[in-house]
Amino acid sequence: MKFAAYLDGIGLLGPGLDNWHAAQPMLAGLAPYEPRPLVVPAPQTLPPAERRRTGLSIRIALAVGQEACANGQLDAKRMAAVFSSSGADNDNCDALCQALASEDRQVSPTRFHNSVHNAPAGYWGIAAGAMTPATVLCAYDASFGAGLLEAMAQVMVERVGTLLITYDMPYPEPMHAKRPLPTAFGIALALMPTQSARSLARIEVGLTDAGPDELAEPALEVLRRTLPCARGLPLLQAVAHGADEQVVLDYLAPLRLAVTVAPCR
Repeated sequence: MKFAAYLDGIGLLGPGLDNWHAAQPMLAGLAPYEPRPLVVPAPQTLPPAERRRTGLSIRIALAVGQEACANGQLDAKRMAAVFSSSGADNDNCDALCQALASEDRQVSPTRFHNSVHNAPAGYWGIAAGAMTPATVLCAYDASFGAGLLEAMAQVMVERVGTLLITYDMPYPEPMHAKRPLPTAFGIALALMPTQSARSLARIEVGLTDAGPDELAEPALEVLRRTLPCARGLPLLQAVAHGADEQVVLDYLAPLRLAVTVAPCR
């Protein structure tokens, strides 16, 4: 079985990839990729009290989700959402572990509030005013593929626009030594059941056992290999090329995802 949907908007945030518009020429091979420190905007759509409580993973999720909706001229509060991350708020996880390992064992209320894996979905509901369904997934290194399949399935079955938001961030030491995610990163895809004047491409997703596509730019390939959510970069590269392409993305080995990209304009 294959899933199909129309891609109306993209959000992207990573080192040297400030947004989808700026990243397109780099992914298309028309401009050099230059890694730079990641700059994550403050979530201005949140009230000040909630804004102060947000960690890095929440800010990244909100930034790419809002960008995808803005690029597709979509009403965020009407979109269903799928959030997928291999670890979510890793700074918070480290802080809680340190507190529980101390003699005091007192946990900050804000830390506790943000300790659940679905915290970004809650903040998204506040920021976007969304009361639509939100699904939250974790599939370790297969988190991008799992999120893509879930979002595509919702589009096909429910016939509703669905926003896929995937994000990762590094762990502090000593957990970083066991799970070395090198940087924070986020991708969002706004997927729709029907084509519109703003649709970028029609994408079709099925299973395959073929090997995953790699990126020719070495620094981008490092991101793809080492960050679960960046496993979606070959799909974004195909969209940036603006031609019919098929790419293979990592999933749960030995299965992978074969994604066909057909531009709409």
